Amino acid sequence: MTDPSIAIILHQALYIAARLAAPPLLASLVTGLGISILQAVTQINEPSLVFLPKVLAIVGVLLMMGGYSVTILGEFSRSIFSAMIHVG
Repeated sequence: MTDPSIAIILHQALYIAARLAAPPLLASLVTGLGISILQAVTQINEPSLVFLPKVLAIVGVLLMMGGYSVTILGEFSRSIFSAMIHVG
């Protein structure tokens, strides 16, 4: 494999990692922000109160996008293996 093809594959890998990591991270961000606003309004300062809703939001998003993740990773794996076959 040449240097440009390796750079392209690394770029694709980072792009796919960002696409797959963004929804759970955004769900965690929105949930944490919502709980923080609720805590500020009610003046409840309990740090452990945020943990369970964030975990549930992340698990829910991961369950909803499971098929999408498998499809994206499968396509990427097939493209890498086909590139390896054509080079070898």
